[in-house]
Amino acid sequence: MAIHAKPKKPLSKEAAAEAFVTGAPDATVKPETSVGYDKGIVKGHKRQVSITISPDLLRKIDAKAEAMGTGRSAFISMAVFKALQE
Repeated sequence: MAIHAKPKKPLSKEAAAEAFVTGAPDATVKPETSVGYDKGIVKGHKRQVSITISPDLLRKIDAKAEAMGTGRSAFISMAVFKALQE
């Protein structure tokens, strides 16, 4: 005669749902990559900042961004990224 473990009680629906959710690979919170940087307003994984640009330059930025099929913010981010790579 073999010794068997005592059968486990089935989980309640709430406990089963909680176990399922916490077992997901993306259930843990990832640490922020910009540790200790607190300038600007937090907007998801990015920061919102305020800058001043001349109207002529802003018109050129908007025209180029529209021609590329992107928004103003994305265009400025790409331009800054490219400038920092040089």
